[in-house]
Amino acid sequence: MGKKSRVKTQKLGSGASTVASPKEIMNLVAELLQKCSTATPAGGKEWEEYLQIRSLVEKIRKKQKGMSVVFEGNREDSFRELMSWAEENGAPCNSFTIANFGAEGYGLQATRDIKAEELFLWIPRKMLMTVESAKDSVLGPLHSQDRILQAMGNVTLALHLLCERMNPSSYWLPYIRSLPLKYDTPLYYQQEEVQLLLGTQAVQDVLSQYKNTARQYAYFYKLAQTHPAASKLSLKDSFTFDDYRWAVSSVMTRQNQIPTEDGNHITQALIPLWDMCNHTNGLITTGYNLEDDRCECVALQDYKATEQIYIFYGTRSNAEFVIHNGFFFQDNSHDRVKIKLGVSKSERLYAMKAEVLARASIPASCIFALHCNEPLISARLLAFLRVFCMTEEELKDYLLGNGAIKKIFTLCNTDYPVSWENEIKVWTFLETRAALLLKTYKTTSEEDRSLLEKPDLSPNSRVAIQLRLAEKQVLQKASAFGRTKRLYFEQKLAEVAPLPVYEGSDIALLENNDGDPKLPIVLHKLEELEEGQEIRGEEHSLFPHGEGAQQQLNLEGNHVQMRDELANGSNYASLDLDKSSTETQKDHGSLTASRT
Repeated sequence: MGKKSRVKTQKLGSGASTVASPKEIMNLVAELLQKCSTATPAGGKEWEEYLQIRSLVEKIRKKQKGMSVVFEGNREDSFRELMSWAEENGAPCNSFTIANFGAEGYGLQATRDIKAEELFLWIPRKMLMTVESAKDSVLGPLHSQDRILQAMGNVTLALHLLCERMNPSSYWLPYIRSLPLKYDTPLYYQQEEVQLLLGTQAVQDVLSQYKNTARQYAYFYKLAQTHPAASKLSLKDSFTFDDYRWAVSSVMTRQNQIPTEDGNHITQALIPLWDMCNHTNGLITTGYNLEDDRCECVALQDYKATEQIYIFYGTRSNAEFVIHNGFFFQDNSHDRVKIKLGVSKSERLYAMKAEVLARASIPASCIFALHCNEPLISARLLAFLRVFCMTEEELKDYLLGNGAIKKIFTLCNTDYPVSWENEIKVWTFLETRAALLLKTYKTTSEEDRSLLEKPDLSPNSRVAIQLRLAEKQVLQKASAFGRTKRLYFEQKLAEVAPLPVYEGSDIALLENNDGDPKLPIVLHKLEELEEGQEIRGEEHSLFPHGEGAQQQLNLEGNHVQMRDELANGSNYASLDLDKSSTETQKDHGSLTASRT
């Protein structure tokens, strides 16, 4: 461990005939930062902007060819060292080994029979790479003086990972050597593979992820070269776009939130060995034990010796899996398509609708989701659509009429329509909106299925088409559901059926919550955004990691764009993505480990 021969800077390959001067690279980086710091153009110009940014990035990558720091040997050779290091530091590995599971990549394989709910893996805090360990490292002086790093724990973790990778005596070297050399996230897609996502509901997040990552790289490249506190960082001598893309992807696919040592705050962390687990359906089985100060994982189910040990990453959509984890999960019962809805401020009834929504704790502009399984829409979305479709008289009734407060509580309840006419409008809207979204795709579902049958399809292309097809299936189901409900309420209206009247004392408003509020929330998924969160500005540039301070940064010049960075996320979008996510407590314990 820690031998200098194990880390090296690549020699220039045959494709790089000359060594680029630092000035050449700095000029290109400055141009990239400027380009990425402008507002994203509207009117369908996002793809054009992406191509321009990608062109600049490729110029930089060409100049930097052979300059990245890499490890000698192959990844599989590092696993024995990883497990020995874990054993030495208080993480027993007598229940499993690391094995190759083909299309799923590497994962944990049981070496003995393990019972469901049996504690089989724990990782002490000292093994974790966290924002706190970054502050105590060579990165500390820069972190203490740069407000971007202070506001963005994910970026801090990515740079911490890079600095430790370049340190031949790093404590975490056995872990870092075990990480993939590259990832399957859209950051690694070829241009034609990204193009397959055009027209999808996920493509904006993919393009934003790339732009945000490029902007962050340009900013921190300049910082590493010019800031006095960065003078001793290894990044000053070798910091390529490929390096940063790797670090961002490592953090994006693996990071989780854990309690700080005193239990009073939350911090981001990479959890060695545990993040080798692959995903399957189930429940959250990992938590943080503050008394013993360690991450603990119990078995999701019974496992026989030689079987793969899985964990449940949480109720993520396939868009989230593809963008932030790099895989498509075929049997995803939690798949959904996000939609952005809002009451236009130019509408005559805007103030009244916004007030009714506010009383129901729903913003006037929101990100919602259409789900693949029932309920296809949440109670929160139902409430929004009912208000969205209200007439002036109906709005007055819910604001000033008898029992107005009680009526607000019924907005989310399917049993108590505002009126038959309103209900018809609600489901007509859903039917029409889903049908219109389907028309934005450049291919049909049948064409997608035919493409998936091609044996020469690249893995990334296959994933992109699978995601595209899955979105269409959700929208088709939503449109058909809307039509069925519309016809039902049209019949009710024709029959002059009496409208149900609620006479109870209270109703649980808002979201259908199928999570167990008693479950401990100890590990938090970083990318996901709770459905119904307000859209800020012209787009939902949300910061899903609980780092609200980032939104208050008021930096000058190009720095101002960094305030929306790193990810859903979100949403961690690679370090900032606008993700729609979902449900409530059940999600918060989920994990971000990726296919390994």
